[in-house]
Amino acid sequence: MPQPTKEQILSALGKVQWEGQDVVSRNMIVGMTFAQEEQGTKVNLIVEIKPEKDSDIDALENQIEKTISAVEGVSSVAVIFTAHQAPHQHQHEHHRAPASQIMDLPDIKYIVAVASGKGGVGKSTTAVNLAAAFAQKGLKAGLLDADVYGPSIPRMLGLMGEPFLNENKKMEPLERDGIKVMSMGFLIDEDEPMIWRGPMVHGAIMQLFRDVAWGPLDILVVDLPPGTGDAQLTLVQTVPLAGAVIVSTPQDIALLDARKALAMFQKTDIPILGLVENMSYFECPHCKKRSDIFSHGGARIEAENLGIPFLGEIPLDIALREKSDEGEPLTLSNPEGDIPAQYRAIADTLWASLNA
Repeated sequence: MPQPTKEQILSALGKVQWEGQDVVSRNMIVGMTFAQEEQGTKVNLIVEIKPEKDSDIDALENQIEKTISAVEGVSSVAVIFTAHQAPHQHQHEHHRAPASQIMDLPDIKYIVAVASGKGGVGKSTTAVNLAAAFAQKGLKAGLLDADVYGPSIPRMLGLMGEPFLNENKKMEPLERDGIKVMSMGFLIDEDEPMIWRGPMVHGAIMQLFRDVAWGPLDILVVDLPPGTGDAQLTLVQTVPLAGAVIVSTPQDIALLDARKALAMFQKTDIPILGLVENMSYFECPHCKKRSDIFSHGGARIEAENLGIPFLGEIPLDIALREKSDEGEPLTLSNPEGDIPAQYRAIADTLWASLNA
């Protein structure tokens, strides 16, 4: 069966009218990706629309799907709408998408994002150990590695191999100690660079939600890439997030970047579940002397100033780093230790907050 081209799809969409003009001429098609299926090619389309028009998008979506499905070689169509902001509004504000654009994931009770304003603060380590702590509580837990540029979760959990497709053509997540795990790292070579534009990132993240057989979950922990870019905005605008956890080190520069991550979630009406201070201090394993290498207490003070919960302090620990590198996260490999106990305490606080 011939594979459709971008030119063919755009030519077909030239017949789809919106407010007296076709959607292509109006520059509403902002992203397009293709995925091969057994019966043909799946077309993923990203369409930009003004938020005040969200009540009309069902008819538009049906028209687009019907039009693209008629193109030879197309087996299925997925249309994702993004909100367009009028030029006279504040361009730096990113409000959450209308309810009709939020993905329906009824089998997942809570989705919690773990984010940071900058890299190198231990965000992925926090996400992995929190997911493990939730699983140890007896919850049905999942972990989604949404850091498509640098997926590290497979290595941190010692997971390898490609997920297989079930009878519904959905990917089955890999599992580790009761945690269901999905990552772009399972689908690409570990050394392959991800040189992707924004719409490609958007499409990849949507696939990690829509095309994965997560099954019933009590909680899905999502490890975001650092910063406030395309992946973060995709998540907050299209996924039913229950809230976000921000990870920072105590130093001023890290806290400055953490404020930016906090501001993004607040502007998109995502609840801030709390702030974790990672690498809070170092205790010498020999003399037991404590050193505040990156300062100390800055995240607690920041949380108090911002009126958000402070979830706890995780020390800078050699074993925590070594076990992550070995694919044996500390909460799984040494569940009786002090640091795993701290992660479980944070998980307890988060679970109580989600169910309050």
